[in-house]
Amino acid sequence: MSATSAALLKEFQQIGTSTWSDILDEIGVQGVIGGLARRGGEGRFAAFAVTAKAQAGPFGGFRREEFAVGQMIDAVGPGQVLVIDVGGAEVSTFGGLASLAAKVKGVEAVVIDGACRDLEEIRETGLWLASRHVTPMTGKKRIKVESIGQPISIAGVSVAPGDLLVGDDTGIVVIPRQHQGVALEMSRRMVRMDQEIERAIRSGTSFREAARSANYI
Repeated sequence: MSATSAALLKEFQQIGTSTWSDILDEIGVQGVIGGLARRGGEGRFAAFAVTAKAQAGPFGGFRREEFAVGQMIDAVGPGQVLVIDVGGAEVSTFGGLASLAAKVKGVEAVVIDGACRDLEEIRETGLWLASRHVTPMTGKKRIKVESIGQPISIAGVSVAPGDLLVGDDTGIVVIPRQHQGVALEMSRRMVRMDQEIERAIRSGTSFREAARSANYI
């Protein structure tokens, strides 16, 4: 990862998902991922997307090697988040060993529109991971990885390789590559506005007056 990319991610990481959601509203982009919960890790991450698309079926519907979790892990590294579209299926795509491998590689996070398992082990690795479900049901012979590095849809939100994801305790947002420059400039203005309102409130100004003065509401 280049120094420029690292600096960009650091600046994006400093800003919470609530602010990014407001910015996406202003830009006219649907980028808030709903229905997923953080299962491991802590704090806030910002990373570029590496995408994967998988299909789930009944046990025995696919060959064991089609699960291809190792190929997904091989495709992602520092400064990146693995985003897996399994169509919300309640079948595990990621477990404890996969999480350990991802953490050792320096992967920032894993986001799954599907399920994970081995929750205790995932938490022990410290990997930031969010999923729709948690289940003991394995993806072996139930999941086929169809593509890596192609545009996907996760929880109804489009994600393309190189899009930027930010995740924290409040939620997860996707900032498309083509909007990242504008979004960053808008975020700087919003942060200054928030700081102005905070200073006013701490000095004794009512929230209504401070927000109106800053043209917040």
